[in-house]
Amino acid sequence: VLSGCGVYDGTEIHEASAVLVHLSRGGAEVHMYAPDVPQMHVIDHSKGQPAEAESRNVLVESARIARGKITSLAKLSTADHDAVIFPGGFGAAKNLSTFAVDGKDCKVNREVERVLKDFHKAGKPIGLCCISPVLAAKVLSGAEVTVGHEEEEGGKWPYAGTAGAIKELGAKHCVKEVTISFSAHVDTKNKVVTTPAFMCETALHHIFDGIGAMVKNVLKLTGK
Repeated sequence: VLSGCGVYDGTEIHEASAVLVHLSRGGAEVHMYAPDVPQMHVIDHSKGQPAEAESRNVLVESARIARGKITSLAKLSTADHDAVIFPGGFGAAKNLSTFAVDGKDCKVNREVERVLKDFHKAGKPIGLCCISPVLAAKVLSGAEVTVGHEEEEGGKWPYAGTAGAIKELGAKHCVKEVTISFSAHVDTKNKVVTTPAFMCETALHHIFDGIGAMVKNVLKLTGK
């Protein structure tokens, strides 16, 4: 499930690509979805500033990553899939929810909430990385997730404050590294698998490998 195209106002492209590569390597058949809604705002990624008087659609922008093969999230049926994965990027906190603005008091897009609850009720695994675990923390009461460390540690974990918000949402936060050996947290009860990814300032291959650990555990939980 994508949230646009670009780290500051949509899906983090490297994370989406890593998820797709690891799913392909794992032999999975993939279908991509995004909500058909306006973005919260548009960011000029060369400046890191909002682009005034510009608007974009989440589904249309997500199609860039999906190479055009994407469907409205409203049409996602849990019965047709074995698992669901949400890459990160600020789109998860801006377009799939209002977490970026409202923190613990955020609202989640109704289709995103439906999908999370339906997969959870069906006992099918849910994978999330980077900032997107806040979605599960908000929607799935008592879920265990990770966004990495709980202290900034001199800028290595610049978004460490997210861990506190996750606790305020009623979820359990589990400290995890971004490197492959310790990078994915598996909540076996709720079948929720999370990994920090770009919550950490580190080399790209560590993030790629950590996402691989998340995908591998999601596929394992499908039992296929």
